[in-house]
Amino acid sequence: MTRPANRPLLLASSMIALAAAPAAHAVEGMFTPDQLPEIAADLRAKGLQLAPEQISDLTGFPMGAVVSLGGCTASFVSPQGLVVTNHHCAYGSIQYNSTEENNYLDEGFLAASFDAELPAAPGSRVYVTVDLDDVTDDVTGGLSDSLTGEARFAAIDSARKALVAECEEDEGHRCRVASFHGGLQYKLIKQLEIKDVRLVYAPAGPVGKYGGDIDNWMWPRHTGDFSFYRAYVGSDGKSAEYSEDNVPFVPPHTLKVSGAGLDDGDFVMVAGYPGSTSRYTRLAEVRNTFDWGYPTYQKLMEDWIGAIEGASEPGSDARIKYESRLAGLNNYMKNLGGQIDGARRVGLVQRRAQREAALNSWIAAEAPDAGYAEAIRALDALSAESARAQRANYWYNNATRPQLLGVAQRLYRLSQERLKPDAERESGYQERDMDRMRESLTALDRRYDPTVDKAEWMTFLRGYLAQPSAQRVAALDNALGLRDGMSDAALSAALDRYYASSRLGDLDTRLGLMDATPDALEASADPFMRLAVALYDHELAMEAASKDRAGRRAVLQPKYMEAIIAWQKDQGFTAYPDANSTLRVTYGNVMGGSPKDGMRYDPFTKLEGILEKDTGEDPFNSPAEQLALIRAKDHGPYKLDSIDSVPVNFLTDLDSTGGNSGSATLNARGELVGLLFDGTIESVNSDWDFDPRTTRSIHVDSRYMLWVMDKLNDADHLLDEMDIVGARGQSMR
Repeated sequence: MTRPANRPLLLASSMIALAAAPAAHAVEGMFTPDQLPEIAADLRAKGLQLAPEQISDLTGFPMGAVVSLGGCTASFVSPQGLVVTNHHCAYGSIQYNSTEENNYLDEGFLAASFDAELPAAPGSRVYVTVDLDDVTDDVTGGLSDSLTGEARFAAIDSARKALVAECEEDEGHRCRVASFHGGLQYKLIKQLEIKDVRLVYAPAGPVGKYGGDIDNWMWPRHTGDFSFYRAYVGSDGKSAEYSEDNVPFVPPHTLKVSGAGLDDGDFVMVAGYPGSTSRYTRLAEVRNTFDWGYPTYQKLMEDWIGAIEGASEPGSDARIKYESRLAGLNNYMKNLGGQIDGARRVGLVQRRAQREAALNSWIAAEAPDAGYAEAIRALDALSAESARAQRANYWYNNATRPQLLGVAQRLYRLSQERLKPDAERESGYQERDMDRMRESLTALDRRYDPTVDKAEWMTFLRGYLAQPSAQRVAALDNALGLRDGMSDAALSAALDRYYASSRLGDLDTRLGLMDATPDALEASADPFMRLAVALYDHELAMEAASKDRAGRRAVLQPKYMEAIIAWQKDQGFTAYPDANSTLRVTYGNVMGGSPKDGMRYDPFTKLEGILEKDTGEDPFNSPAEQLALIRAKDHGPYKLDSIDSVPVNFLTDLDSTGGNSGSATLNARGELVGLLFDGTIESVNSDWDFDPRTTRSIHVDSRYMLWVMDKLNDADHLLDEMDIVGARGQSMR
């Protein structure tokens, strides 16, 4: 079969599936911007009107308007630092500012003026990329293959820290050295770190979270998953801590917001910061994940959610503190179910085995002397070793989850790391990390309740105690007095002593201990600190073993990826790296689908669907004013003629994953037409295996965002601040 050069990689499908694929199919690949010129012909064929070279510039338009929130994506939509992202991405800040008296999670929030904007949750950031350099030679260029695993890990870690330290001499910037293709390539990414982030607007929960966990990962959706932050800097334009004297950041680029939107079949692309994918993971890891990992995690999530809900009343301060965590757990648990079902449906294990056989055949025929086969065999053995370690440590890691224990462990580790020169400290404990640690310790005040925390710990310890003694840790058992057959009453009494006498629940105490010495903490009577000290040596041993495996992988994984890239190039495809929280572009079309026999997904949902779903009870309890507007067919200028209504959400065939939440969905001209916020339940398995038939991403339509702001919340001052354009790019306001 003749394949055109510079086509996107369809790696997840077997070669048989590739041959049988129809001519029109979803485009697989989360491409780095520098790869876009390689696939320029396909981008133009799909409908892109901008020059591919233009969107490969991270600091130009439109990529320069797309920013990271550190876990989600967002975009600048006004010259006054207004940032749009998903409601669920701002959920932590909405929760942090909520109380029983002012429950913004339910009621929503709209700042009538700049002065009324609320500080986002501690640790909130807006990261604006300003530079990117290939630093592969600086990181691995001089390393010998004879280094031991831990020595190689240390050498790579040291080189990365040195590059970061030099980069961050430019005050106000945050830098990282990201690994691509399993360590085959390293890039130094420099970002302006905006620390003063404020909550501007969040629609009411029955809009922003409409459908809740029932609709999560499902289609059709009717969710107004959007919110706004504002980025502030000092009067000199530089990054600064929160201050009333700060001014809105003036971004180098902003996105125009489309009031005309899209229709079925239109070109669309997404720019964002996807978290991680496992498209290149070897078969042994796939089997371990789907045979053991995901089913085990799924059961834990169910028990964990039950513990939180059982220990806190809906609407109580305790429940409000844990709403963000509950949302994340429910999201992950449902995702796991979709992953497991998807793997079974597409035959993931068989497909991965077929792909590996095809790669092996190519290596034997085309590159027998390149060392690929030997590296891959060693990589498979290492994967099996890692799986054994994961299983052995799983229940211990859960048993040490309590929040105050985590605080104590971080503080004690900090005291030890402070004895070293800053450059030699572990990542997370350098001076560059101290602001983040303080913010994390501060945020705990609105994220912790002792009753709920104890209920969680009881759940984790029950699972831990059910394991064979070989998977238990003596230091933990001895400290807590754990024993086989221990009753819940006895376990509860043992934990009560920890919560009754610990002072780590006090913010001033936590912050004050950041400067404590190891001797002072070892002499502490606080039970959580004593437990942290008792576990320290075991934690270090686990860490050393993990570093050794990572170091050995750092020799083998690049060789494997080198083989993958060469193999796919020989087939005429451009190999993209697995997602790693760096800026990526994915593209395709507005498209419905048929993920199963007899099931049809239309490309758009509309306002009337909210009426059909509404029950008046959470999570289908749309505000009465919104229901009245829908019944009156008050569409304003936001109607899509082809559906005779305002579109709420839409589907595309774009390749996406977690971290893409909040990503700018752009039309052919680079105008904002929506925000990506989810995938369908049938497509979540695309983290591992891309299936063109089932892969669909869900977006909130810009027209619905504007309709809610205009008709429901009277957010005219924000609408006036944005550049809202029509079908031909003309202003609509």
